[in-house]
Amino acid sequence: MASPQQPSRGYSVAISPSNPEASIPQPDRSHITSSPQVLAGPPRFPPPKLQHDHLSPSVKTPTLMSPANAVSSGSPIPHLSTPPGPPVFTSPVRPAAVPFRTSPSTPQPVAFSSGSSLPTSSPPNFSNGSPQLDPQLPQAMEENSSVEESPCVLFSATKVLKQKKLANAASLGFGALISPGREILQGPQIVQRVAHRCQNCGAYANLYCKILLGSGQWQCVICMSLNGSDREYVAPSKEDLRNLPELSSPVVDYVQPGNKRPGFIPVSDSRVSAPVVLVIDDCLDEPHLQHLQSSLHAFVDSLPPTSRIGIITYGRVVSVYDFSEESFASADVLPGDKSPTPESLKGLIYGTGVYLSPMHASKEVAHRIFSSLRPFKLDIAEASRERCLGAAVEIALSIIQGPSGEMSRGVLKRPGGNTRIIVCSGGPNTYGPGSVPHSFGHPNYAHLESTAFKWMEQLGREAQRHNTVVDILCAGTCPVRVPVLQPLAKSSGGVLVLHDDFGEAFGVNLQRAASRASGSHGLLEIRCSDDIIVTQVVGPGEAAQYEDSSEFKSDSSLSIQMLSVEESQCFALSMENKGDIKSDSVYFQFVIQFSNVYQADISRVITIRLATVDSVSAYLECVHDEVAAILIAKRTLLRAKNSADAIDMRASIDERIKDIALKFGAQVPKSKLRRFPKELSLLPELLFHLRRGPLLGSIVGHEDERSVLRNLFLNASFDLSLRMVAPRCLMHREGGTFEELPAYDLAMQSDTAVVLDHGTDIFIWLGAELAVDEGRSAAALAACRTLAEELTESRFPAPRILAFKEGSSQARYFVSRLIPAHKDPPYEQEARFPQLQTLTMEQRTKLKSSFLHFDDPSFCEWIRSLKVVPPEPS
Repeated sequence: MASPQQPSRGYSVAISPSNPEASIPQPDRSHITSSPQVLAGPPRFPPPKLQHDHLSPSVKTPTLMSPANAVSSGSPIPHLSTPPGPPVFTSPVRPAAVPFRTSPSTPQPVAFSSGSSLPTSSPPNFSNGSPQLDPQLPQAMEENSSVEESPCVLFSATKVLKQKKLANAASLGFGALISPGREILQGPQIVQRVAHRCQNCGAYANLYCKILLGSGQWQCVICMSLNGSDREYVAPSKEDLRNLPELSSPVVDYVQPGNKRPGFIPVSDSRVSAPVVLVIDDCLDEPHLQHLQSSLHAFVDSLPPTSRIGIITYGRVVSVYDFSEESFASADVLPGDKSPTPESLKGLIYGTGVYLSPMHASKEVAHRIFSSLRPFKLDIAEASRERCLGAAVEIALSIIQGPSGEMSRGVLKRPGGNTRIIVCSGGPNTYGPGSVPHSFGHPNYAHLESTAFKWMEQLGREAQRHNTVVDILCAGTCPVRVPVLQPLAKSSGGVLVLHDDFGEAFGVNLQRAASRASGSHGLLEIRCSDDIIVTQVVGPGEAAQYEDSSEFKSDSSLSIQMLSVEESQCFALSMENKGDIKSDSVYFQFVIQFSNVYQADISRVITIRLATVDSVSAYLECVHDEVAAILIAKRTLLRAKNSADAIDMRASIDERIKDIALKFGAQVPKSKLRRFPKELSLLPELLFHLRRGPLLGSIVGHEDERSVLRNLFLNASFDLSLRMVAPRCLMHREGGTFEELPAYDLAMQSDTAVVLDHGTDIFIWLGAELAVDEGRSAAALAACRTLAEELTESRFPAPRILAFKEGSSQARYFVSRLIPAHKDPPYEQEARFPQLQTLTMEQRTKLKSSFLHFDDPSFCEWIRSLKVVPPEPS
């Protein structure tokens, strides 16, 4: 998110220092079948410079990540879902009879090594009066030899390079992906007491701290200060201390029950349902309205009985529907040309009407309201119809807030998580506050658009202050003016999603938008060893305001206010070395504070130790290509605000490849070419996908679509981000199995069906020979659809699923996302796409003749044009 001019609460906040570049990705090749179970003291960091964006704000076992499949556990945190990542590529081809399994394809956690938890450098003298600590601490407790995984953090490498010059190379840096709302599969260690914190820097006691067993004092791994524990850590042996969660697990949840009620009950009955208010466009033509009504009816049927719902429609006026009338649809009407006044809202807030009602009492009324909606009758173009979307959202916020909190048995109850307003829009906001003229030719359009942008952003901030998320789901062919609507969604912590129509994909996203659990009042604190500095943060938040006074003497943490806490979101952190590192390890502590859907206040503390290395080759072996690639991609997309920027960013990827080869690769003998480092064999291909795909390439035609994809990507989880960068290619085999192959056009074999998962879109391609056989093609299509639905059953936003035959006009969407490897010589094709070796000569000849010539280079042609020799495929 970038825009130094006006600090906008964007989807992405970037804290930019001197060198905001770093990271790497990695595709996978594994074999599968068709039924996946998808389940302020003086800051040490330099004062961050916030950049806000007006438009939005084979893995080598990456460190700390939970399995991709969502599995319910007894954890009291929200049980959320994320899309499954790609399976680990063990080999490009496996026997097609292996049943399909979506085994954890995302990076797997790395075991922490045991040993001294203190850096080997001599300990400092402390000015706070603490005694100098003996580095050996003979009576101190050492951490466990084996440590549980931390599922919320993924580092780009499992080790840190000691040399500052190479570690801070802009082309290949170091960083981490933080998913604050990610579900912890096994459930975190839960502590219901006040945490022990360092009185100097504010860090939490953790399993890496040295502890004096006789006195219970512990040494902070961040600032090395000695702290007391109120004798809680006094123990006869270190084994006794391992019963304390914070001294045995890298992830600990400190929980305070909500409403000052004793005890924490992590069951569904304790969850207080937050209301969902639908704000519906009343200016739709009949075909669109029919699809929307079907989606709305299905939406209501999907809600649990305790969910509370409100229904508002908007056109030239705002209609707020009253659930107290059971026999017919009744609404109170307010003008849409201006913001509602307190007087106009009195009748709603203090009157006898019921505008938020639980589903068990109002489902039939809701169905009746949806059935009463009528198409737009006047002969006015879609883009010119008067829509008062801004006023409608203001009124929805007023209804949610009401005169006071909901009272139940004399106890004030706050909603669990965030309240949601879901806007169903079919056109631009052209009437009332926050509106723009329907014609771009208006003489004052630029000024009015800027004014509308600021007003929408302010409305989003107001919603966020009241813990209300605004999601905007748009559909149809009428441009909705994304630059004006995006600030409303992003500033509130919501999303804006474009759909082709109000049909299946829209209906699925409507249900998932309302059902995805989220926390509120989120704050992310980051503390690192003195050797490491955080240089940039990209994600759905903004820098938290530091208070003048702090309870800690030298709190150097970087604090980020999260707009919402959801599993589908992620923060990308870029880090650098302050200087050459002398110690054998560095420490990182991430603290995520939020209120969950069970009304409990949680402080999740994640502490990680990474070893340091001198050898460049040893460091490169520890780099996780996919994680690093996503870090690179997020930083790159942050700067690609429009199509002109996207062209520049494509060129920057070329330069990045050349620089990595120069700094980390080897010179080819008797040549001026550089060889790309073999340890990073997957990185250049992933960046090639990024360069030519919808995020930076020319696949997406309309700038509004690119803007929406960009904003979604900047905040997306690792799994969804990876799929948006590099598509996943699955070929259907006889017997309902699927084989995963590289995303090359060599997969377009006429006797097969192929599924291509590109994050926000899934394409099903039927070969011409297969399509002729109606029985086989129908079975293959059904299997492909089932696979596509199962792979994305918990993904938000839900992707659109398109199916087409070879040679059809729609097939261009599919072909344009595949690497044109047919242009490479046969030996290179077989090396990078070994499945070709299973084809007969006749089949290979037929495949070769099916390709049309075009100018796009293959991966090998592209990287060689940069004077770089591609790495051998892994």
